[in-house]
Amino acid sequence: MPRASSVVTRALCVWCFLAAAAIILPHRTYAADVLPLQNQFLTGKLLVARPDMPDPRFRDTVIFVARHDENGAFGLIVNRPLGQIDYATIIESLGVDPAGLEGDVAIFYGGPVDPKRGFILHSNDYPHPPLIPVNDRYSITMSTDLLLALANGFGPKRSILAIGYAGWGKGQLEQELDRRDWVVAPSDEQILFDTKFASKWKRAYNNRYIEI
Repeated sequence: MPRASSVVTRALCVWCFLAAAAIILPHRTYAADVLPLQNQFLTGKLLVARPDMPDPRFRDTVIFVARHDENGAFGLIVNRPLGQIDYATIIESLGVDPAGLEGDVAIFYGGPVDPKRGFILHSNDYPHPPLIPVNDRYSITMSTDLLLALANGFGPKRSILAIGYAGWGKGQLEQELDRRDWVVAPSDEQILFDTKFASKWKRAYNNRYIEI
C-alpha cells in the first residue's frame, strides 16, 4: 500500500478527538437480523452500494453502520484505504513524544463528512475508556492511549483507523434504501478488517440479505 498523501498527513495533524455525545448514541438494542429491512435500524450492519449507485462518492463502497436511529445514521467506509502513515507521525501530531515508536498503520477514507475528524473502529477486546460501544462486538474510540496501545502492540485485535465519515439526516437513509441505492449485509469481521480491499465490495454484496 502506498504512503499516505500529504493531504491525509495534514488532516491527521489536526485530528479532532471524538466526543461521546457528538455523533454516536449510547448502546441500545436494535432490530433483529430479519427482513424486510426498510423500516429497521441498521446499527452494526453493512451498507453495500448497489452496482448502479447514482452517487459517485459512494460507488462500490462498503459502509459499517455505527449508529442508526430515528434521528439519522452514521457510518464508516471500510474499503477505501488512503495509504500508510507512521505511528510516530500520528502520535507526534497529538502532542505526545513519539520516541521509540515504530511501524505504520493503514488510514482509511471513512466518508465525505468532516474529513478532519478521526475514528478508530475496533473489536471489543479493548475495554478501556473512553469508548463508545456500537454493539457487543465493536466500539469506536479516539484517544491517544488507544493509538499508543496500537503502536506498541497492546491494542485491540482488530481495528480500522479512518478520517471522515458518512452521515445521514433524519429519514435520509430510509429514503435511499427505498430508492434502492443500497443493499444491507450482516457485519463480517473479515470484510471489516482484512486487507483484501479490492474484493470487499463483491464479498459484502454477495452476502447481502435476500429481499422478499
